[in-house]
Amino acid sequence: MEGIPVSPRDVAEALLRRWYVLLLVLLLTAAGAYRVLHPAPQYLSSAVVVLKPPVTGNQPNQLTNLQPPLATLSYGVIQQLESPAGRKELAAAGVHGAYQLIPRNSGTSATPSYLIPSVQVQAQRSGAVEADTAVSRVIEVYTKHVTQLQDAQGIAPASRINASVLVAPSAAPLQGTRSRALAGTALLGGVTGIVGALWFDQYALRRGKRGDDSPDPVRHTAQIPVAN
Repeated sequence: MEGIPVSPRDVAEALLRRWYVLLLVLLLTAAGAYRVLHPAPQYLSSAVVVLKPPVTGNQPNQLTNLQPPLATLSYGVIQQLESPAGRKELAAAGVHGAYQLIPRNSGTSATPSYLIPSVQVQAQRSGAVEADTAVSRVIEVYTKHVTQLQDAQGIAPASRINASVLVAPSAAPLQGTRSRALAGTALLGGVTGIVGALWFDQYALRRGKRGDDSPDPVRHTAQIPVAN
């Protein structure tokens, strides 16, 4: 395309002509870098909830006849809370913002896999207290759903599955990788500055060329004959 710099010298000359564009982008990049180096504090709160099976005389720590498997029950409750209706319910309970319910069914030698499942509940907020409060409210709604499902099946209180907090909510500050964020900001600023300066240079040159090619109104004015 006509007018686009094709050599390093042309590019350098165009950047020198539009140094003010580079300066503007440099100032914006510096402002972005300051935000990267001084980010707003963020805290991630995490807790672990475990579903405990009922204890019966014949089969300790096992489910009774018609009760659903613990992993199935837990995952069903998680799907309910992650559905649009569940998000509305949590919002009504005061949980606004992102949250996660992560199934953890790895098990140990004492608790086989998918038999005693646990759920990790996480929430990220700008304050530690807010993050812990959000996690606690998610646990409350989760526990309520476990109870409601068993109410609907008419399970006796002595034979019920219970949700127990294994690890209480605890918030910790998030430590991001500032060096990577700073490098990304610098790269974005550099590319934006060069591309913006070249584009503006071509725009200014094309506009100036159109101005030079326009007819001169003085030269093209009709000559009025003068009577002797």
